[in-house]
This record gives sequence, structure tokens and C-alpha cells, in this order.
Amino acid sequence: MLLEGDPYIMATVGDDAGPYLERLDKLGLPRDHVRHIPGSFTAQAFITTDLDDNQITAFHPGAMSMSHLNHVADANEVTLGIVSPDGRDGMINHAREFSEAGIPFVFDPGQGMPMFSGNELLDFIEQANFVTVNDYEAKMLQDKTGKTLIEIAQRVTALIITLGADGSLIYADGKQIAIPTPKPKAIVDPTGCGDAYRAGLLHGIQKGWDWETTGRLASLMGSLKIASRGGQNHKHTRMELADMYKHHFGSRITL
Repeated sequence: MLLEGDPYIMATVGDDAGPYLERLDKLGLPRDHVRHIPGSFTAQAFITTDLDDNQITAFHPGAMSMSHLNHVADANEVTLGIVSPDGRDGMINHAREFSEAGIPFVFDPGQGMPMFSGNELLDFIEQANFVTVNDYEAKMLQDKTGKTLIEIAQRVTALIITLGADGSLIYADGKQIAIPTPKPKAIVDPTGCGDAYRAGLLHGIQKGWDWETTGRLASLMGSLKIASRGGQNHKHTRMELADMYKHHFGSRITL
């Protein structure tokens, strides 16, 4: 919402989703494609973070296991998608549906990667236009597929690897583009930083920006998130974001 995009949220939720659905309504986010699965609970995650920002996550999928009941074709006028951790069958189906429809999409396996074999991950990569992982997931992706980062990058338009405080690395157009991370005002809570980065990434891709600009906006969004507790409690206007981008990177963007 900070970047004022026009997203469609496609998900499955349980009987306990009422308060969050109300929040989506308050934020003006459409939930036409948020499917209620009666008799289930919404997916739950409990994340323990130490002072070095290492995290251990306990997770129960709940209604998320039924994500395959949703279909990409249910949403009209989609021009860009992202397949992030979801139910196993849902991720497989949605990647195939994006590919068959000719809609470019980001494959973001995240903590869902252990659900898939190396060959299945290669299938995702072959269908996707973009792949994004963190440094730990990048190592796992290489181990499971038997492919190097260069080999993976050759199969997609761009491979994006986030490196925490060390920024990110974008493999695109035969180059490796190093993206710095702006120094945050405070290090409060890393939960949701990857999601904030991906919001900037999707915004830049949708706008058709070059990879340096796209990566820097994504990095800025992650840096702002880490200074706030909770995944959705930081608030900035688009003008403020543009000013902060100029402050950190020396050039102005139009969001």
C-alpha cells in the first residue's frame, strides 16, 4: 500500500480470518480472491528472532493447504504475478497457470523450498521470468537443483538474491549488479523485510525500470521495514519514499 499499487491477493483462509479481512477492507485492498475454507484455521507462523537476527519459525499451514482451489484465471487483467510460499499443489498449479497464460511472474520459493525436489524446482525456474531468494535459500536452491547461480540466472530474466545488511545481488543481462542497503534508522524487527523488498521489486518490474533502480527501491523498502516492529506498521507517503531514495542514492524517482 505504501507504493499505491493495484494488487490482487489470492489466498485461502480459515474461520479465524475475520479481523484480518476487516483490516484488508480498511486498507482498501480487494479480497475477491481470498477464499474461506470452512472448518479450518488460517495459516499460522510463530517466529523467534535472536539479537543477531537469526530466526526460527514454527508453522502450521491450515487453510493454506487448499490454495490449489484458487486459479490465476479467476482474476482478470493480471499483468504480473508472484508465486510465494503457499500450499504445495497451489504453488505448482499457479506457476503453470501463469506460464500458460503468458503472464510474467516471480518465483519466490522461500520457506516452501523443502516441499519440492530438485527437478520440481527446475520446473518452476523454467516457467518463471524472475526468481528471488535470500542467501540461505540460494545455497539450498543450488544444492537441490545441482545448478550454479549463473546457470539458474541463464534460465530467467533476472535472479535476485537478498543478502541482509549486505544488500542484494541481481543477476541479469549477463551481469551481476550489486545493490547496497541504506542504513536503517534502527534495527528493531527483521520479520517482513523480505516481503517489503519484494514489494519494491514488483513495483520496479511493473514500471519497467532498470535493475539498479528497481533493486535500490526494493532495498530501501526493506530498510524502512526493519526499523519498525511488526510486518505492516510502518507508514510513509510516496513523496517521502521518493525523498528518501534521493537521499540514499543521489537520484530522484517518480513512484
